[in-house]
Amino acid sequence: MAAAFHQRPGFRVVVLYPDGRVSPRQAHQLACFGDNIRTFRVDGSFDDCQRMVKAAFANADLRAAVPLSSANSISLGRLLPQMSYYAQSALAHHARTGTAANYVIPTGNLGNALACLWARRLGLPIGEVQLATNANRVLPDFLASGRYVPQASVSTLANAMDVGAPSNLERLTHWLPGIDDLRQAVTAHAVADERLSTVMQQAESRWGHVVCPHTAAALAVIEDLRAAGDTRHWIAVATAHPAKFDSVVEPRVGHAVPVPPALAALLARPAQADALSASDEALFEVLLSAHQA
Repeated sequence: MAAAFHQRPGFRVVVLYPDGRVSPRQAHQLACFGDNIRTFRVDGSFDDCQRMVKAAFANADLRAAVPLSSANSISLGRLLPQMSYYAQSALAHHARTGTAANYVIPTGNLGNALACLWARRLGLPIGEVQLATNANRVLPDFLASGRYVPQASVSTLANAMDVGAPSNLERLTHWLPGIDDLRQAVTAHAVADERLSTVMQQAESRWGHVVCPHTAAALAVIEDLRAAGDTRHWIAVATAHPAKFDSVVEPRVGHAVPVPPALAALLARPAQADALSASDEALFEVLLSAHQA
């Protein structure tokens, strides 16, 4: 998102990330642009960052003063292009096999998964959709019990999925308000850190790829499906390059992960992120200041 808007006239971008709850390379990527991009490390969790952004959209006085949009999955502008990934892969799979593609999708905020479900609803040849979460098991517990109980998120190896109040669940339950309909639409599984670690250790020899911890969650679910006798074709949705998570991945695979040129170029830039308290008012002040600059 920051790269897309960097140095584009007419746009001022504020980036938030939870301080200490992303990898060092993720933090550097988020903070290495400058110019019209301001990055803040929030003293809180991803859920705090998301709550602050939603509060900004809900504040009528702020919206009157500052034109606001979002580039994460709060915005449909993020989900709609993601549907194209599922359209392309599902059509390619159907052309090769004559069967619908089944997906296991690592998820925290449910945006990527919702894009897949919408693509299926539009008629793409998509079969079963299963979700892989980390130890933040709000979604699996909700589907099991029928009761949505947001939780304070816990830190895991798969930090991009450390979400305790998935924003896009509201969209999913608006579309499918009955729990039985939800259970027919999607299944969810929680994968603990110990299992993520094991899958990362074995992925290169078993699957031919070094994987990030989030992708490992999807592979773990597929392993369980295979162990239960499921022989259907499954697509594991890989979510990030493992080099972004070198401090997690490299100790488990036993070697350095080559850094792609695009990431290396970003890591070579200086980075600066300012501290920000996890309060709605703190973000309001930042947005007003950015707009007036």
